[in-house]
Amino acid sequence: MERHREMEAVAEGLWGLAEEHEQRGEVAAAVKCLEAIVQSHVSFLPIVEVKTRLRIASLLLSHSHNLSHAKSHLERSQLLLKTIPSCFELKCRAYSLLSQCYQVVGAIPPQKQIVSKALELVSSSGDGYPAKLWSCNFNSQLACALMIEGDYRNSISALENGYMCATDMLHPELQMFFATSMLHVHLMQWDDENSVERAAERCNEVWELIQPDQRQHCLGLFFYNELLHTFYRLRICDYKKASQHVERLDAAMKDDLQRGQHIQELTAQLNFIHQRLAQFDLHHNERSALYSQQVELQNQLRAINGLNYSSNSQASMYKLLLAPPPIDGEWLPKSAVFALIDLMAVIVGRPKGVFKEGVRRLQSGLHVIEEELAKLGIREGMRESDIQRSDIWTAGVYLMLLMHFFENKVTIELTRSEFVEAQKYLIQMKDWYVRFPTMLQGCDCVIEMLRGHYAHSLACFDEATFHFIEASKLTESRSIQSMCHVYAAVSYICIGDVESSSKAMDLVGPVYKIMDSFVGVREKTCVVFAYGLLLTKQHNLQEARRNFANGLRVAHQQLGNIQLVSQYLTILGALALALHDTVQAGEILRSSLTLAKTLYDVPTQVWVLSVFGDLYHEMNEKANELENSEYERKKEDDLQKRLSDAQSTVWHLELVDKVRIEAQPPDIMDLKRATAGPSKVDLDIPESIGLPNQPPAPLSRLREVDNGRSGKRKL
Repeated sequence: MERHREMEAVAEGLWGLAEEHEQRGEVAAAVKCLEAIVQSHVSFLPIVEVKTRLRIASLLLSHSHNLSHAKSHLERSQLLLKTIPSCFELKCRAYSLLSQCYQVVGAIPPQKQIVSKALELVSSSGDGYPAKLWSCNFNSQLACALMIEGDYRNSISALENGYMCATDMLHPELQMFFATSMLHVHLMQWDDENSVERAAERCNEVWELIQPDQRQHCLGLFFYNELLHTFYRLRICDYKKASQHVERLDAAMKDDLQRGQHIQELTAQLNFIHQRLAQFDLHHNERSALYSQQVELQNQLRAINGLNYSSNSQASMYKLLLAPPPIDGEWLPKSAVFALIDLMAVIVGRPKGVFKEGVRRLQSGLHVIEEELAKLGIREGMRESDIQRSDIWTAGVYLMLLMHFFENKVTIELTRSEFVEAQKYLIQMKDWYVRFPTMLQGCDCVIEMLRGHYAHSLACFDEATFHFIEASKLTESRSIQSMCHVYAAVSYICIGDVESSSKAMDLVGPVYKIMDSFVGVREKTCVVFAYGLLLTKQHNLQEARRNFANGLRVAHQQLGNIQLVSQYLTILGALALALHDTVQAGEILRSSLTLAKTLYDVPTQVWVLSVFGDLYHEMNEKANELENSEYERKKEDDLQKRLSDAQSTVWHLELVDKVRIEAQPPDIMDLKRATAGPSKVDLDIPESIGLPNQPPAPLSRLREVDNGRSGKRKL
């Protein structure tokens, strides 16, 4: 007995020493102190060894890449705990850490087995508060594992179990955690819009249960909830409400950045006082004053954090913790959340032509992402196989965000006719994807779509159809497949021959029949445009006009994409002219030209000016016709220069080449699962540049059809 007490005293001493090293940031030294216990030739009690191994594993998981070492300590702890009849808390902690370890290495089946055993232990221990808290923990981990495997139904079931436990505990912050997690899974699954809406409404209801003075300490949950609501609103094309969420996110982000700066200032002052107090020759009055200042600064830091300032004030500057304990951890790294807010601001503003602010936000977000990738050691030329396994999920988050930023940058540059700039970022997307194909799974579809848009913008219509069709083969999303088919159809229409028009109808027809089944109106506005072009091609002008008018109303009122609105207006103006409605044609074309100028959309400007030329000719306004012709020639020269500059680069042929992007994934076991991580950043918002810039002109020649002239007419 005396011997055991002596050994416990030794263990207590080494634990205390390890804690001192950890507080000073000396993790390696802390691990060595703890390993002295488990490697000792003299045996300690099993419970001492278990506590020590769990502490070592926790340090290794938090501060190192040595996952196999952590895993071996945890598995040894499991064996030792089987010989101990009680120790509920220790057993739960061992299960929880081992589950986390399996998740980091991508071993999902073993993780589910461990969590199932943990839930059995919890269910057999009664209905006390600790058991319910551990039930919340394990249901959360089980839901995460199931979500990684794509088992959304059972993932939601596990989260619902956690939500009920949190409700029984009268813990609104925990309820909010499970409510937002369920909304996240519903957004990823999206099999029923009503269930997604109900999940979003539940989040709003639960947030109101949290006391106002407590909400400021649940900043991570606030950002998580608001971003999920933004994704939801963008998915259903409710840009007005999405903008409101982005405004709230922006305000909260600015407040947090100011708060972080204030913490830095207070911490610097506190460190200076600590240094002064360490001096031995201070006068009593001065030392007393410094102590008073120290207490005041410590109180200010506690007030800012709502927690013990010494352990959380610095951490909160770099982490976005979901809520105070017992909730632990982040949804995404803080920098990723702030970059995501920049991205949402771009996506919300881009359809409205807010390019100046959009480019600024893109640059801001890209700077953050590049800094974070550099911290992870991800440099030029690096590949997936070079990344530490424990960094795979975090790296995957930033790499996926990087591709979203590049996608929006390419889209903006194509819209404003900066084709060379678009090339640069599209080439970068290809390069990143080739080096990280598993971590960037799904980006091959986006790249092929953008190659199609680029090819179409450069009037390489045959190549554009190839890339759009290839993109449709690379996704299981019915929405994105339909968008690709519509884009390909418009490119076929621009080719202009009978065979191409037939192919366009084969692509548009099936989508047109099901367009009302899609969520939102993005697909509908685009397929209506393409179908209207086909009606025009068939000389069914009145029906085409009604079709375009309906599409314009939806595009303007709900989608808000002013490039698409501009193109709708241009073709409606051409149709009005073809039907000799010159007054309406003039009004429509002026609106279209104004929008095209706002977007710096040179091809659409040339298209509008061409139709204006026919309008002035029809009205016999020679002076206006001459002035318009000179302006059109100036814009045409500008467009041709932009096209020539793009065609002369080394990247042009590579981008339009009718070869699909290919990449060989590395031979890394379960990399895909490890990449999925605790919460995949999958916005699932099919982006649209608007229908292609290159005008399917000469729509102005439709007047000749009405005049009864014969002959083939190209759109």
